[in-house]
Amino acid sequence: PHVPIVNLDDASATAAIAAMPDTPIADQRAGSDMLYSSGTTGRPKGVRLPLPEDGDIAASNTLVMLAQGAFGFGPDSIYLSPAPLYHAAPLRWCMSVHKLGGTVIVMEKFDPEAALQLIERYKVNVSQWVPTHFTRMLKLPEEVRTRYDVSSLKSAVHAAAPCPVPVKQAMIDWWGPVLKEYYAGTEGNGFTFISSEDWLTHQGSVGRSLLGTIRICDEEGKEVPARTEGTVYFEGGGKFEYHNDASKTKEATHPQGWTTLGDVGWVDEEGFLYLTDRKSFMIISGGVNIYPQEIENLLVSHPKVADAAVIGAPCPDMGERVVAIVQPLDLAEAGDA
Repeated sequence: PHVPIVNLDDASATAAIAAMPDTPIADQRAGSDMLYSSGTTGRPKGVRLPLPEDGDIAASNTLVMLAQGAFGFGPDSIYLSPAPLYHAAPLRWCMSVHKLGGTVIVMEKFDPEAALQLIERYKVNVSQWVPTHFTRMLKLPEEVRTRYDVSSLKSAVHAAAPCPVPVKQAMIDWWGPVLKEYYAGTEGNGFTFISSEDWLTHQGSVGRSLLGTIRICDEEGKEVPARTEGTVYFEGGGKFEYHNDASKTKEATHPQGWTTLGDVGWVDEEGFLYLTDRKSFMIISGGVNIYPQEIENLLVSHPKVADAAVIGAPCPDMGERVVAIVQPLDLAEAGDA
């Protein structure tokens, strides 16, 4: 059965566009969004970015250059956004595609089969995803997954969370070497990138830096050698501050002026970054550091699991114990175990 889709040629949208002037307004100026970040780790923080140096609304910017150079976006792009626009990446990539003259298709609600249907119907050639989208599409029945033609895809970008290695491998096997991954944040302080080809020889990596120099530091702020875990900082990337929260800004800033999103990871000898997890998600049980992401990656790969979240719970003996909340693919199969 086909999932209903709103027609792109909606009369109300056409009328709204027609009512707007097609000439520049007198005080036209390029601005920047101010989004709120890290609601998952406490009270959301407003990320205040400096206004563009060039006020021309048609001027290029770092994101547009990355969209063209790393991902191949352009005026012929037909871009699918399966994620909501209140997240930084969907909002900013949609704006970048529009700035380049491309077409944007926004899903009001993600549905794995509807996403495949849209790719086939509109010959989508560029898109942006998170690993959960991949997991849910992969768990569709084989006859559903193979029903739709996705050969138009040239660039399937993904980010926002570490992608389990088996999931990404399965997606490359299905869609071909069109997956392009990056690591960045609302703060815009750095940006790494990895192609499918590089990922296949550096599985689990989120790539090398295209914006800012990666610095991995220990608890004292000292740089550590290659393949040693530590807090991930960027040097020389974009500047930011947390709105009305100088202490949070200071907390994210190294004495050298480098900044961090709060993630833990390591780099190899070639400069490829591997993320472990967010520092604030770490569970300490019996004095041992446990990262939930590793456990979640294993759980979501089980054929009967739709999604999973791993958290720390109080434990009088060990300090914290590891608890997994699991969403079964079929609720009827959920027994006590």
